Amino acid sequence: MEEALKEIVSFLSNETRPDLQILALDNILAVTGTSEGVELILQDISIVKILSNLLQYNHSTIKRTSALVLVNLSAHENGPKILLQAEPNLPTILTNNVTDPNCDVADLHCMILSNVSRPSDCASVVIDSIKDLDLLFDIVTKVKYNNKDNNLYYLGVVLSNLSRHKIVRDFILDNSKFIFQQLLPFTEFKESIIKRGGIVGTIRNCCFDIEHHRRLLSDQVDILPRLLLPLADGTEFSDEEYENLPLELQYLPNDKKRESDPDLRCMLLESITQLCTLRVNREYVRNHNTYLILRELHKWEKDRKALLACENLVDILIRNETEIGKDNIKEAEVPEDLTKMFNKMDNDFLDSS
Repeated sequence: MEEALKEIVSFLSNETRPDLQILALDNILAVTGTSEGVELILQDISIVKILSNLLQYNHSTIKRTSALVLVNLSAHENGPKILLQAEPNLPTILTNNVTDPNCDVADLHCMILSNVSRPSDCASVVIDSIKDLDLLFDIVTKVKYNNKDNNLYYLGVVLSNLSRHKIVRDFILDNSKFIFQQLLPFTEFKESIIKRGGIVGTIRNCCFDIEHHRRLLSDQVDILPRLLLPLADGTEFSDEEYENLPLELQYLPNDKKRESDPDLRCMLLESITQLCTLRVNREYVRNHNTYLILRELHKWEKDRKALLACENLVDILIRNETEIGKDNIKEAEVPEDLTKMFNKMDNDFLDSS
């Protein structure tokens, strides 16, 4: 198999015969259809480098097929590091094509970039290679950017991966920019769960920075309704209950549907939980009748991980501040034996059918 692969690869450098290059790429693509084939190719960095360089080839079929191969290679656990080792300029090649409105393989490049940026250390390499982060966020907040019918949905995943690093979160949350506010409407982006999930993940990552919580909850950003709206359905409440509920959550249509993906529901709940770290913000969340939405969600929720996330948030909101005993809830000291017990209870709950 290894010898046959080397023979196939030898045709990739024959620029005078694109037909042979295409045939070779088709065979390599077939090899990457199995984990064994992917691992075999990843063992030879020279092959990976050739495939990476073909992304810039003028022939459209060669560009597309080589991109499909790299999608499969980058999806492997060790793929991102090996790809970056083989071609250090790969993040630049990918971002240049993603940001080119006339690139006909931009979606595939987005997928490779999302895979390559998945490991935290590889994400750092990608961040260092990006020259215009503003442009990437401008693109992701557009419904249409690419002229060749590429949707660039995976760009949301890329930005979620990158936002695990504080330098990117600080960029997103820069008070002089309007980036974060532009992301919020996409918590209900119906056209693509991939893009919606990537942006919800980006928002969730930003909610880990306590110093920004007050502004995020303020009228300047008004994050709370955007996090709660995907968790709400058309349940009717009493006039008294509606009184402190954010306007966006009042009198929703009867056919309003909740977020369909349990992982996204978890991320939304985790975002609100992070925003409840400090007392002043917990009180804000309580005073806006967040509990009403969570109560109805809890009745409906079937996914155990999402149910646990909901219960953890409700537990914070229904406790009074005397019980919590700390301004910063993360500073509350829990005895080690209780921590182990609670973790075991959570795991047992998640594992039970």
